[in-house]
Amino acid sequence: MQKISRILKIFYVLWRYGLFELLQRNIKPGLIFFLVWPLALLSPARYRPRGERLRLTLEDLGPVFIKFGQVLSTRRDLLPEDIADELAKLQDSVPPFSSSQSAEIVQAALGLDLKDIFSSFDANPVASASVAQVHFGVLRGTEKNPEWEGQSVAIKVLRPGILKVIESDLALMRTLAYFVERFSEDGKRLKPQEVVAGFDTTIHDELDLLREASNCSQLRRNFAGSNQIMIPDVYWDLCHVNVMVMQRMYGISIARLDELRAAGVDLRQLAVDGVEVFFTQAFSHGFFHADMHPGNIMVSLEPATFGRLISLDFGIVGTLSEVDKNYLVQNFLAFFNRDYHRVAALHVESGWVPAQTSIEELEGAVRAVCEPYFDRPLKEISLGIVLLRLFQTSRRFKVEIQPQLTLLQKTLLNVEGLGRQLDPDLDLWKTVKPIMQTWMNEQVGVKGFWEKLKLEAPQWAQKVPTLPRLLVQWLENDIRNNSLVDREELLELVKKHTDTQGYWKFVSIFLIGLLAGICLILFLPLFQSI
Repeated sequence: MQKISRILKIFYVLWRYGLFELLQRNIKPGLIFFLVWPLALLSPARYRPRGERLRLTLEDLGPVFIKFGQVLSTRRDLLPEDIADELAKLQDSVPPFSSSQSAEIVQAALGLDLKDIFSSFDANPVASASVAQVHFGVLRGTEKNPEWEGQSVAIKVLRPGILKVIESDLALMRTLAYFVERFSEDGKRLKPQEVVAGFDTTIHDELDLLREASNCSQLRRNFAGSNQIMIPDVYWDLCHVNVMVMQRMYGISIARLDELRAAGVDLRQLAVDGVEVFFTQAFSHGFFHADMHPGNIMVSLEPATFGRLISLDFGIVGTLSEVDKNYLVQNFLAFFNRDYHRVAALHVESGWVPAQTSIEELEGAVRAVCEPYFDRPLKEISLGIVLLRLFQTSRRFKVEIQPQLTLLQKTLLNVEGLGRQLDPDLDLWKTVKPIMQTWMNEQVGVKGFWEKLKLEAPQWAQKVPTLPRLLVQWLENDIRNNSLVDREELLELVKKHTDTQGYWKFVSIFLIGLLAGICLILFLPLFQSI
């Protein structure tokens, strides 16, 4: 009965906000078309903009659908711009659950009474979202960890019963996605079942607070010693799958520009720091915070850390492989050099374009997308929009854009928008180009070659001494498997060669030279540091 009630509510909300009218426009003629058509005409909201109608629908359906809309807004390579812009407005804020439930969840997860862990625990949450809410508290020192005494912390608690709600709504989403893909003319292009499957993975990742704690810890380690950004420390002994305890961070939201100006924060430098931090994450670390909206970023006003960014909420992160980074950096560099042939060739080299694709046709399409940007000053060019246009153009040539790249593109748009709020004259390319050039030098220059050689040296040091034995084994196996030659004669020939003093002398000299080179690579940095 609960499922039937939920389905009926979904259909009512779809009708109320005129979604049947949107469906009717795209449904293939047939029985479903004639069932939807009269409902579409009776909708009270059918004249509102379609993006607004979709946003209001998701807000009315509740937290899980709101979260889905937020994830869907990242797929700008699939969605029309007006719909993507409206979905980006979705706010993940819901009424908090009771403080007694929070206390019970924390006690059950940690196996201790709250009074044994905290000298104070604020029952009123400071933030509440669809998946979890956050409380402040102060730790007590323990025999094992006396340094905890008096330390201020933030306690993130997973919403009770959320998994059951999510599984139920996901099942309905899969059904809706199936019908959209089955009956809509744009169904195959929009790939709704694939989008829901991606959301399934994302939302389940957010339900595991141990995963979020590990993301936080990794980012903190990557920026150890940074004077641009601070990441909270994680108290691993107090973390569980549904509870995360971390260092409390003090600052004000980066969206409160008037307060930042009044406090004397340099907004232009803050904009540059934000852009540099993001691109350092993406291209130096290959591991980036993928939810960098103003609600997750604060600015410190403490004297010792004045003006530094503070990052929060690490449920969504992205990763880039060396191939991804190479594709992105070379695309950006080629774009600003107006080398459209190189941009097209990169799509082919990446293996994302079908082999029969004409590079000349793809080059022409890329030129049509990119050339208009050069009528503007560089400071007005959006790398996020450029990347989006490239993705949209690529789809015409049946290119499958990787999910991690669409996540990066969405985050890049957030970072650009935030940077230009802080400094309308921000020249993004001027800020980013040195980071990209440094990465290219590290990958393809002498330094990159040296670093890769050092990385591979320990493995070669283990394998090289076994090469003569492996070579002889390979020759003997090849001889045994070859029925067209005299095996006895060849085995005797191999034996003579391996017994020859000159042969072993050559092998020994080669191996000694190779090992000496490996040792030099491994130990030279040690001698240089002495």
